Amino acid sequence: MKLDTEKRVAILAAVIVLLDQLTKAIVLNSLVFGREERVIIDGFFKFVHWGNTGAAWSMFHGNNEFLAIVSLIALLVLFLYRRHFDTRTIFGQISLGLIFGGIVGNLIDRLFRGHVIDFIYFYLHQRGGREVGFPAFNIADMAICTGVGLLFILSWRQESQPAPSLAKEGT
Repeated sequence: MKLDTEKRVAILAAVIVLLDQLTKAIVLNSLVFGREERVIIDGFFKFVHWGNTGAAWSMFHGNNEFLAIVSLIALLVLFLYRRHFDTRTIFGQISLGLIFGGIVGNLIDRLFRGHVIDFIYFYLHQRGGREVGFPAFNIADMAICTGVGLLFILSWRQESQPAPSLAKEGT
């Protein structure tokens, strides 16, 4: 059975939304918001239950409604212009599926919870005992970043390909 491009992108997006919402439901049921954490590797990695009303690295903190609108517009624009991306290849389809699924996963949080649930947290202890960490994130965030990165790589590869020669053979 051969899947067409649209179906492949939609299935991957649905899988990402499902995984994202499932992991967030587990966090909601196992960790107290903002107060409880599960250390997996001490001094490096733990699960937390934090809310983010901003964008990446909590930029635009407190602008959940605005960011929900921006997410909806981005989703619509990407959907309408999806044919301008390299959807002929499996990697192009994967990149769009990851981006669509990630946007929808975080949009669900923004619309129904009032903030995005972040729970994956990498950190280090400084000498004085202070914790320094990478901003917490979730499955949707990983999907968006991976999809965008893959899209950049695909675009770069296409641009680095030599242009077809216009000269006729034998002239």
